[in-house]
Formats: sequence, structure tokens, C-alpha cells
Amino acid sequence: MKAIEFQTYGGPEVLHMVEVEAPHAGPGEVRIRVRAAGVNPSDWKRREGQYRAFEEVDFPAGLGVEGAGIVDQLGAGVTDVATGDAVFGFGVAMMAEQAILTHWAKKPDDLSFEVAAGLPVISDTATRALDQVGVGEGQTLLVSGAAGGVGTAILQLAKRRGIAVIGTASAAKHDYLRTLAAMPTSYGAGLEARLRALAPAGVDAAIDVAGSGIIPELIRIVGDPRRVLSVADFSAEQYGAKFSRGPPADPVRLFANMAHLCAIGAFTLRIERTYPLDRAREAQEASQSGHVTGKLIVRVD
Repeated sequence: MKAIEFQTYGGPEVLHMVEVEAPHAGPGEVRIRVRAAGVNPSDWKRREGQYRAFEEVDFPAGLGVEGAGIVDQLGAGVTDVATGDAVFGFGVAMMAEQAILTHWAKKPDDLSFEVAAGLPVISDTATRALDQVGVGEGQTLLVSGAAGGVGTAILQLAKRRGIAVIGTASAAKHDYLRTLAAMPTSYGAGLEARLRALAPAGVDAAIDVAGSGIIPELIRIVGDPRRVLSVADFSAEQYGAKFSRGPPADPVRLFANMAHLCAIGAFTLRIERTYPLDRAREAQEASQSGHVTGKLIVRVD
């Protein structure tokens, strides 16, 4: 089968499409014929070696941790799906023609493979961040870097919890944030003054999605480092803030719930662009640029 692999840490240039043997589902796993795989900042951070302090990569290494497709092999003990079922979830080396899922849910018929493939990481990260940052109904949350996949998931899930949200993004993306019921503002100089105008009573908590070195400023804005959390900046804990990390507590339930919300129109995932498998390197470059609105997807035909 065809797959995207890298054999050394480095930039996008280390990614190559290769021919490899198809994997086999182990106990409690399923193998799928991949239809689509989500692109995430964790992909290129892992590829660059940024996770080496707590995670070693065995080379050659595949790429991608989430995807959607058709089950074609069941591991021992799997009884909740059958071959031929459409599923999505977390897996290993998802940017390939066939891949292993370790956690999954069935894909509703009216949910596209592209959207399903982009749901697992943002669903888990956004839900975990909201649970951990300590913000509740009637309070105000600031999301720094709100226009990407995780940011827009936080906005929508916060709204369902009765939380008012202010999101930072470039001016061109402000109208998009408004469609998600967020109050938009620009990042950069003067942020604290703009926030005072938008939220005279103050901001109760903040989540950093972009990892842009803004943790000290967010602490000043909120007034309590324990109410500031980052999903992207490993240095957050040095300032007394929180850094959110996995593993997910109940991914199967979470995936099923998010699929249901999408199906009833209560949650929207914007797919900014899709790439064929042989252009996965371009998808990585686009993700690393930091200017994505919504989600990037690699399509496997």
C-alpha cells in the first residue's frame, strides 16, 4: 500500500510517499481502508522532534493520528463494528491507504468522510481544555488563536455550556468567528484595552490555542494563572498556568456525541482545504504556516 513516512526528524522535506506492507489489526483494534485523514499541528511538531522530551519516534515513522474510512479487518475481541462499516477515530499512521484505529465510532451516513476525519483531535482537545480550565455557565472565556480547528471547536462547545467567548484572530476572520457566536478581536499590541471594552466585568479564564508565547499576557488579563491553559505552549506550567495533555478519558463516547451534534447541525467543522495523499507535504506546510481557518484534510482515494 501507499503511505506517507519520514525516516529522520526535520522539515516537510523529510516526508515521502512510499510502498509498505499493510498493517494488521491487533487485539481491540480495527484496520480501515482510509478515505480521509486529519492534519494537525501535532503531526509536524512530532516530525520536527519537538516531542522528544516525552515521546520517541521509531523510524521509519508514519504520519497522522486521526482518520475515517471503511473497516476491512477486525482485531481479536472487537464486536461493536463489522467489516464494511464506516468509522472514524484515533489511529496510527493515518496518512496511508490502510491504517489501524485504536479508538473509533461509527460514522453517520450524512456525515462526510472528510468532516469525520477532522473531528477526533479537535473534539478531544477542546472538550478537555474546557473541562480543565475551570470556566462555567455565565462566565467569559478568552480563546487566543480561535479560528483554527481546535479554536472553533472550543467556541462552539463553550456556547453550548452557556459561556461567553472572546476569540482572537486576524481581522479577515472576524466575521467567521461571529458566525460561531464569539466576540472577535485582533491579537497583538493593545489586546488588554480591547478586552476591557468587550468585557468590562473582566475575563474569567483563557485558553491558548496558538502557542504564540502569550501566556504571561493571558495571566495578566485573567489575574490568576490557574485559570489560564494552553494546548500548544509547553512552557505554560513554568508560569503557573496549565498545559492540557491526553490521553482522552472516553473517546468512543466523545466521538459519537460529536458526530450526533454535526448530524443535527449543532456543531460545524469548516474544511478549509483537502489535499490528495501524494501532496501531504503541502498540507503540512499549510498547517505549519499558522493561518488555517478550520481544518485541513488529506484525502485518500
